[in-house]
Amino acid sequence: MSSLRSTRPTIRDVASRAGVSLKTVSRVINDEPGVAVATAARVGDAIDELGFQRNDLARSLRQGVSSSTLGLVIEDVANPFYSAIAQAVEAAARERGYLLITASCEEDPERERELVNALLRRRVDALLLVPASREHSYLAGDTPVVFLDRPPAGLEADSVLLDNFGGARSAVEHLLAHGHRRIAMVGDTEDLFTAAERLAGYRHALEAAGVPIREDLIRLGTHDAAQAERVVDELLALPPDRRPTALFAGNNRNAVGALRALRTAPPVALVGFDDFELADLLATPATVVRHDSHRMGAHAAALAFARLDGGDHPPRRVIVPTELVVRGSGEIPPP
Repeated sequence: MSSLRSTRPTIRDVASRAGVSLKTVSRVINDEPGVAVATAARVGDAIDELGFQRNDLARSLRQGVSSSTLGLVIEDVANPFYSAIAQAVEAAARERGYLLITASCEEDPERERELVNALLRRRVDALLLVPASREHSYLAGDTPVVFLDRPPAGLEADSVLLDNFGGARSAVEHLLAHGHRRIAMVGDTEDLFTAAERLAGYRHALEAAGVPIREDLIRLGTHDAAQAERVVDELLALPPDRRPTALFAGNNRNAVGALRALRTAPPVALVGFDDFELADLLATPATVVRHDSHRMGAHAAALAFARLDGGDHPPRRVIVPTELVVRGSGEIPPP
């Protein structure tokens, strides 16, 4: 049976070949003083003979210099919203000669901490985070942190957020302008900052128009398309005098689920928060609140590098605007 032991030479092999201690080899490869010229030459010869390659990352950690890496923790890299953010951060990192390490926490606060701590142990130069937890004082330290999509709690730090309130308000105002009064909202859990802000925008638009808020038409806690589809099916099964004539979907997954439920239903207007792939190619193209998630990532990377370049200014908050894209589904009139 063949051996599984790596044949790559180690620092122990170098020390053995040169007839010196591990500490001496370490001093030579890290250019530290205190090693005789002849001894350093013998170590150098051993390194060349064995083809030993020193670990530059480990060296940088010992010397306390930059690791030239950024850490990015997002919710789900499969979600186009977050993948666009990751692409933007990666592009900015590459321009500066940095490597990006990306991980998904799946809205799990414990996993967030595990991933953050793992990245910090690897001495990333800066951390960019879409937070799942609601308390971030554990991140206080020397490593710059930039929050994306949701603000920090218990920590002063740079952040890049969407205009969630304004985008949701414009979506509901659009439906109101087309004659709708029974407008349902399907969204993620209110514990999430983004969902809470979008719910507030929904409520504000109805109140400003003098339209009573129907609590039975507000359905929160739908985290994926399948859940949203079931919830919209329930809304469409309500008696005719309670059934919504329009829907506001709080994110792209909820919009996709709503569209699935609407395939066999009477016409119901729909506006979704977040654009999504092929939304403009549907039989009735989807009206959406669009924003530039790539721009969010670019802003976050710029804030991180500003800190790494020595910026000691107070924490900055960048708000990325939204726009209503009218395509057809939000313009269906009430029956």
